[in-house]
Amino acid sequence: MGKPAFVDAVAPPGAGIPFIALSKVAKTYGSREGRQVIAVEEVSFEIAQSEFTSIVGPSGCGKTTLLKMIGGLLPVSRGTISYAGLDPGRRRPRLGMVFQEAVLLPWRTVLQNVCLPIEVAGEKWEPGEKRARELIELVGLKGFEDQYPNELSGGMQQRASIARALVNDPTLLLMDEPFGALDALTRENMTLELQRIWSSSQKTVLFITHSIAESVFLSDRVLVMTSRPSRVREIIPIDLPRPRTLEMTTSEAFGRYVSHIRDLFSASGDL
Repeated sequence: MGKPAFVDAVAPPGAGIPFIALSKVAKTYGSREGRQVIAVEEVSFEIAQSEFTSIVGPSGCGKTTLLKMIGGLLPVSRGTISYAGLDPGRRRPRLGMVFQEAVLLPWRTVLQNVCLPIEVAGEKWEPGEKRARELIELVGLKGFEDQYPNELSGGMQQRASIARALVNDPTLLLMDEPFGALDALTRENMTLELQRIWSSSQKTVLFITHSIAESVFLSDRVLVMTSRPSRVREIIPIDLPRPRTLEMTTSEAFGRYVSHIRDLFSASGDL
């Protein structure tokens, strides 16, 4: 296989109207001393519908801030974020979010936790419960519907949180280091599970991780961010066949992607 094409692309190849488009987005916070702290500066990129995109960057570079602005959970200080070519004030995508910790309510069963967004939205219970049970099966928890969080492993709890994030059929799934608290073997298994779930649901996924290998394994493209104030250093299309296997992680092509991203960090002193 030839050398991977590392390009500083804005839109994924073949994309029409982007599902999400950021143009010169910046986020500034006020400090207690009255200074302005720039967390994110001049970030522009586009994401196609059903694309799996990962964001990697140094700790504290503003990855989570960027994720929250895309999800409408934080306002932008400058620039614009649009969805499917429309002004964000007119329409936002339905949002699902998965955090590093599963954040399940300990007094509710798996099924009850997954159904929580249905209750909050005031939707009809029967169709919502049916979808919740389908998602519980999709994430590999069939038979554990009546278990409580303390009866589940960390990986199983995170599967339940992914099912909960999908139960309202979001068009955009934001994942903020969802496997960061898991042990290495469980994390490896969860990357395989997430690939399978994404392949089945075809959601648009924006995924933050500190693992370069994880980002390459899961993604259609990887956005490499600079230190704060954060910018996009490079956008790397991952041209590897799907479904991806663990054996693929030892291949020369996979290693070149990982090495290239690591070199970007090393060149800037971020490793």
